[in-house]
Amino acid sequence: MGVTAFVLKYRLGPRYHHPIELGDAQRAIRLVRSRAIEFEVSPDRIGMMGFSAGGHLASTAATHFDSGNSGAADAVDRASSRPDFVILGYPVITFEAPYAHGGSAKNLLGDNPDPKLVQELSNEHHVTVQTPPTFLFTTSEDNVVPAENSVNFYLALHKAGVPAELHVFEKGPHGVGLDLGNPTLAEWPVLLANWLREKGLLTKPHDRMSK
Repeated sequence: MGVTAFVLKYRLGPRYHHPIELGDAQRAIRLVRSRAIEFEVSPDRIGMMGFSAGGHLASTAATHFDSGNSGAADAVDRASSRPDFVILGYPVITFEAPYAHGGSAKNLLGDNPDPKLVQELSNEHHVTVQTPPTFLFTTSEDNVVPAENSVNFYLALHKAGVPAELHVFEKGPHGVGLDLGNPTLAEWPVLLANWLREKGLLTKPHDRMSK
């Protein structure tokens, strides 16, 4: 589809806890944006995609960002850490009961996290008009990360007026991936491509300039 992809390898618990993971994600976004000419990508079309616990990281990046430090000596730190769009597959969104995924919360925050930090990283509470457009998909049968994670994040996006699209498939366990063997679930990449195309994210920069 003409999309340039980067894979983020970020530090994980139990050795590393918040804010290490978010810092790695923000650094990755800044790095790609600051080197956009070198990588031949558009600095205003840098998104983040995450599944399950990776979806929590992506949704955290989408709700906790800054415009960069214009006075920083490092050119990377001068770039914004805000993703221009996010794609979330059966994501962990909240750390609050009853829909929290305990393993993700423990890995990120440890055994006895501060309640304020739990709330800070329950990302449905931190959507604003500045949160980037978001595509979400999950399944009703997911008994690991309940679909309410995606639904509540979508509702927060919708309330804030942020462009968002949510697909909840009836069948399918947690971690379906592409699941090309299931003709129903295998439609989600097609739905995503349609969404990206509708958002103008699959056009080449010169195509946009000529319109």
